[in-house]
Amino acid sequence: MKTYGYARCSTNEDKQDINRQIRELKAAGADEVIFEYEHGDAKVKKNLYMLLEMAASGDTIITMEVSRLSRSTQQLCEILDIVKNKHLRLVIVGSITVDCRKGKIDPMSQAFIQMSGVFAELELSMIRDRVRSGMENAKAKGKKVGRPQTTKDNIPPIFYKHYPAFVAGTLNISEFARLCGMSRPTVYKYLKLL
Repeated sequence: MKTYGYARCSTNEDKQDINRQIRELKAAGADEVIFEYEHGDAKVKKNLYMLLEMAASGDTIITMEVSRLSRSTQQLCEILDIVKNKHLRLVIVGSITVDCRKGKIDPMSQAFIQMSGVFAELELSMIRDRVRSGMENAKAKGKKVGRPQTTKDNIPPIFYKHYPAFVAGTLNISEFARLCGMSRPTVYKYLKLL
């Protein structure tokens, strides 16, 4: 039987440090930590579902908070069903343990986890409302809101470095994007500007 940790941050490593969660999960007994950068209410969390698929009957999955698993009550219920059907043990560090290794979940644990999910979803809604209000306030003050307009002057130098090879046909769009460390849509956006 193995103990897996699951850590998640909603934005990339430049903005949020996931290492704290990883350290705490290892300290809590995780043999291996699976992590990803994805929003809490994202419909697909590839690494979480890979972990749930990979975990075998009797294994334990630990995470720091219910909101790391999901900020959607519906998704949380789906995760609980998988935990129950696969006979896993789910540990929310310092909070609750849901032990389904015998194929069932006790009503108190299920209720507690679901209520935690409701509060995680509520917290996300409140954060989004505050952000919307802040953006409206900024607009009212005449500030520009949103991503800055991309111009030829904003295109990174790495793009210009590899651009001649792309124009010459020695690089295809995927190779060009990989060399620049950009997504293909970003490369297309820059090409359109040129």
